[in-house]
Amino acid sequence: MKKLSLPVLIFLALSISCKEKKGKSQETVLGDEGYKGKTYAEISIKEGGQWKGRKYVGDNFTFKNVAYLKAPDSLTDHSYYVRYEGPGWESNKVGYRLYFDWRNAIDIFGKKVDTMVLSKVGVDNYDSYHEDAAWGQDILKAGKSLGIGSYGRYDGKQNVTHFQEVDSTTAQIHNTSDGSGVTLNYYGWSALDNKIDLQTQLMIAPDSRMTKARLTPSKAIGGLVTGIVKFEEIELFKNESAIGPWKYIATYGEQTLVPDKLGMAIFYQEDQVVKITDSEFDHLIVFKPTTEPITYYFTAAWEKEKDGIKNRTDFISYLNNELSLLNK
Repeated sequence: MKKLSLPVLIFLALSISCKEKKGKSQETVLGDEGYKGKTYAEISIKEGGQWKGRKYVGDNFTFKNVAYLKAPDSLTDHSYYVRYEGPGWESNKVGYRLYFDWRNAIDIFGKKVDTMVLSKVGVDNYDSYHEDAAWGQDILKAGKSLGIGSYGRYDGKQNVTHFQEVDSTTAQIHNTSDGSGVTLNYYGWSALDNKIDLQTQLMIAPDSRMTKARLTPSKAIGGLVTGIVKFEEIELFKNESAIGPWKYIATYGEQTLVPDKLGMAIFYQEDQVVKITDSEFDHLIVFKPTTEPITYYFTAAWEKEKDGIKNRTDFISYLNNELSLLNK
């Protein structure tokens, strides 16, 4: 048999890849068995049923990955339409998901493996991902909070408004060689007597626990915040003395559903922030009013992660190393 040259082999590989993408979205291809990348993002919806009020019901469901989704008007919490309730993104270190409904909190998938797992999470049509599995599990109890790194409007007292009133919401999935994530557009978001559009991009890179968040509001409004869920007896600590524009807030301790040890942090740029404060359910970072993009990072480190961080001292060392890299 004649041996094919390297250029011919490359051409054939590219041709096969293009043919595959014509038949199904990139996100479905990346979710296939044998995917060896270090990041992955998806949003997956049910087919084979119908809406009954606020719930998607029926028998013999199948799931379909889509590259783009506009939230149905009927969608709310526990509608059982979107697999694990929203878009998910992961690296070989950690996974995250955002509730694609009024809650809009960001949750954490703790991973015991360094392979991609999201394409297999929740496919049993049940929230068994809350239970311990070989790959890991959902580990954060977000409750009424922002979870980690999500965003809302703070009234300056104790309350944060999520996305109870929004005209429409869309999600666009991204999978590239540099990383994976999701772009969300919120059209007509009403909160605290203001109505704006907000675009959010959430991206994670290979070999990283850090999600890069970029918020772009259509109007300069006060009270736009991000934050970390509060737990009793878990101390908030900060690094506000680092040389450079980037600082962080963080928590560490038994703050998972298991429970076991988890570290969470948000890195922010000091010149974009009004203050650090608390609401009823969150430790908050309050941003200055602007129509320019607001950029921050959030990260989570679970003690059961493969070759992971096991204690508070090592978590702080990890944070300070990441802070140094940001401030270079």
